[in-house]
Amino acid sequence: MTILHYIFIAFEVLVIFNLIIGVHELGHFLAAKWRGLKIERFAIWFGPTLWKRKIGGVEYVLNSIPFGGYVALPQMATMEMIEGKNENSSGQLPNISALDKIIVAFAGPLFSLALAFVFAFIVWGVGKPVNGTDDSTVIGWVDPTGPAGIAGLRAGDQIIEVNGHQVKNFMPTGALAESIKWCIITSTGTNIPIKYVRDGKEAMAYPVPTNTPTKWYERRSLRQISMNPQDKVVIGDIASNSPAAVAGLKTGDEVVAVDGQKIYSFIAVVEAQNAVSNNPAQPVLLSIQRGQKKLDYSLLAVKPSSPTNAPPILGIMNFIGDTNVTLIHPNPLEQVKDSAAQVFSTIGALFAPKSQIGVQQLGGAVMIIRVYSNLFEDENGWLRVLWFSVILNVNLALLNMLPLPVLDGGHITLALIEVIRRRPVSARILNTIQTGFMVLLIGFMIYIAFFDAGDWVRSSRANHEQPVIFSAVTPAASAPVTDRGRQIVVPPLK
Repeated sequence: MTILHYIFIAFEVLVIFNLIIGVHELGHFLAAKWRGLKIERFAIWFGPTLWKRKIGGVEYVLNSIPFGGYVALPQMATMEMIEGKNENSSGQLPNISALDKIIVAFAGPLFSLALAFVFAFIVWGVGKPVNGTDDSTVIGWVDPTGPAGIAGLRAGDQIIEVNGHQVKNFMPTGALAESIKWCIITSTGTNIPIKYVRDGKEAMAYPVPTNTPTKWYERRSLRQISMNPQDKVVIGDIASNSPAAVAGLKTGDEVVAVDGQKIYSFIAVVEAQNAVSNNPAQPVLLSIQRGQKKLDYSLLAVKPSSPTNAPPILGIMNFIGDTNVTLIHPNPLEQVKDSAAQVFSTIGALFAPKSQIGVQQLGGAVMIIRVYSNLFEDENGWLRVLWFSVILNVNLALLNMLPLPVLDGGHITLALIEVIRRRPVSARILNTIQTGFMVLLIGFMIYIAFFDAGDWVRSSRANHEQPVIFSAVTPAASAPVTDRGRQIVVPPLK
């Protein structure tokens, strides 16, 4: 990809990110205008100032650290360490009612929720891209030595319940509680009861979950049982001169079986290749679906000339997965309800007894930027971005309603305390509370950003490994063999 492509993606991310933050702060701004509050500054993001201009007595500012934004309202609970010293002390301005404070504070989340509905209506109209296996609960691969394999689960089994919860998908695509992964992560028992169907018969398995060891700079791993979801095994890139290229495999071919056994995940191909690499050379028979044709290819893994320490491989460099993308049109209310359910499920898991989910597993601004960047690179990028923006705006609306100082819910809580006490909380106390919680919030955001950035860097390194190069590999002259109408190409390799 060209540098221009990455610049364009960065620009798209910047636009959508600014829109979401700007609309939230616009809610506060318009509500303050409506209620007649003094407005000193309308700022997007924090940190050193990139641009500012004063219009109509209000200073409009664009800062440099993409962690949020604020509207400086000296008659509300201020944050001088972020907003700067007020031009007027609160004593020089008329007091505002608790109702005014509640309205102004609530307006931000309300505008975020309204924007979520705007995105949801657009998604309803243009459609949300889904893959054919998004709503599948069929197991694609099981590590035979892992918890799922030891408990008797196999690739091809269809899971219908996890820990007593009915499941509709493997990875969360809607309500978290309906996904296999979430039910495993949030389980707390020694064993996880899993009901599944094999060959039309229901059965139970009770795997003992484990955690993958992690280093100090990595997020702590969560419960897992070493199994992956079903996916189509569609070949992506093929290394030139490799066994796969010489045999005649093509990008877009779907691998449906290995050595005569039906497969449900690309990992089955990788495992077959690894088995050949670690044992005396034996050919691997790949059954391929190419359009309406079914073809068998027998491949013998060979060592590439570069990198020199690489084991013998087949030359299939990656897999595309399920390319059968269809559009669904979920109604706006359903989208917003599912997004809200995700927020409540996450908050509930954070405070649940014995839960392994902690603040370390949360994502911040870096993660959001990374998700948007990845979505924009997809063929249906803008459609996926619109769908994710529904989720993000609902998150922004609900999390800001938490009754914590600095957040909008904190302003509402302080206003309610004012109603009960029948007098405002001391400005000095307010400033101390706001400053203290802002320090904690900034520290928390830096903490989360550390893990988000680390995940991004490690993922980028994994996706930019040293290219594999094969020396010229040619098949000996031989006639193809036909078996039941299926062509078998067996190229002897040097």
